[in-house]
Amino acid sequence: MKIVYQGIAGSYSESCAKYIFPDCKTIPCKTFDECFEKASNDNSIRAIIPESNKTTGNIGVEYLIFKYRLNIYNEHFFPINHNLIGIKGAKLEDIKNVYSHAQALSQASKFIKRNNLIGNVRADTAGSAKYISEEKDKTKGAIASKLSANIYNLQILKENVQDDKDNFTRFLIMGKDILQPEVDNNKYITSFLFKLRDKPAALYSALSGFAINGVNMTKLQSFPEKNSFSSFFFLCDIDGHLDEKKIKNSLEELAFHCEDMHVLGVYKAHEFRKK
Repeated sequence: MKIVYQGIAGSYSESCAKYIFPDCKTIPCKTFDECFEKASNDNSIRAIIPESNKTTGNIGVEYLIFKYRLNIYNEHFFPINHNLIGIKGAKLEDIKNVYSHAQALSQASKFIKRNNLIGNVRADTAGSAKYISEEKDKTKGAIASKLSANIYNLQILKENVQDDKDNFTRFLIMGKDILQPEVDNNKYITSFLFKLRDKPAALYSALSGFAINGVNMTKLQSFPEKNSFSSFFFLCDIDGHLDEKKIKNSLEELAFHCEDMHVLGVYKAHEFRKK
């Protein structure tokens, strides 16, 4: 299996991909847009996309989900255990400047402050690890994954430096082909996007079907369409399988109020949701 991810070798996306699919071939991409485009053009490629983080919220890929409309095959909640890493021979007390992605710096803000470190924002965590490996400066460290330390021949100075020890990112595995599992006793998530007709109380009316049919909605987010401040689309996750009667009835009611609606996928609910 070929899986594309945003970033360079050692990113958390690659770590998650290798955890789920140990034998997969991972392909780095410079941007999320490139990930979506590659998966959209080749049905043998899957994209692993970080959708949201438990601590810092949305990653910001919603407009690409709307643009490409790839099918979601499954979700995975992956623990994000940040590590302070440095060049070989460095010690924690040597580090003055620490480099990482903005979200990683935010997620380790207490550690950074407690150790009087200067945070420096860079494009991604693995790129930060690569940067300090090239600089060979004992005063520079990176907040990144264990995989990054291994790849760039660095050493871990302090493990698990994130403020929230229960720090998870929700990743989506996406691809071009529509693959829908048959309904069974497993718990499922149905994801879809929609755009409402322009009329008063449209959202209230559109969501009434879910309440009437007793469907639990776990995610509802609105986002402006590209180049617009007045036109919005919604991303939604609900508990249940598309083939269940209550789900079908709810979506039929929703469609009546929409000018655009698209089912993104039906997939097993990850066990993390039980916590």
